[in-house]
Amino acid sequence: MANKRQSTKRAKQATVRQARNSTVKSATKTAVKKAIEAVQTKDLGKAKEAYMMAIKALSKAASKGTIPKARASRKISRLTILAKKILPDALPIKTGTAPKAKAAAK
Repeated sequence: MANKRQSTKRAKQATVRQARNSTVKSATKTAVKKAIEAVQTKDLGKAKEAYMMAIKALSKAASKGTIPKARASRKISRLTILAKKILPDALPIKTGTAPKAKAAAK
């Protein structure tokens, strides 16, 4: 129970932030689930769109402080690995050892 004006204000701010964060987290989880589902159905166009939306949602949630940056990075990495494993040519992101191969060629 808030006894002073400042603690009352802080309690209200915490409630507003909690509501905002929960909606962002929910939207992020939904985007990730849709991306995983689209990749597993192997629908190329749908998978690209869902993948990009999931990355955007995770990045935005991390930049706003709703989720930790490391968690967002880890989820993006795992989603990319899954997508590349199932649909190797589907995503615009290239993964692999190309820079190392160029360095070894020199």
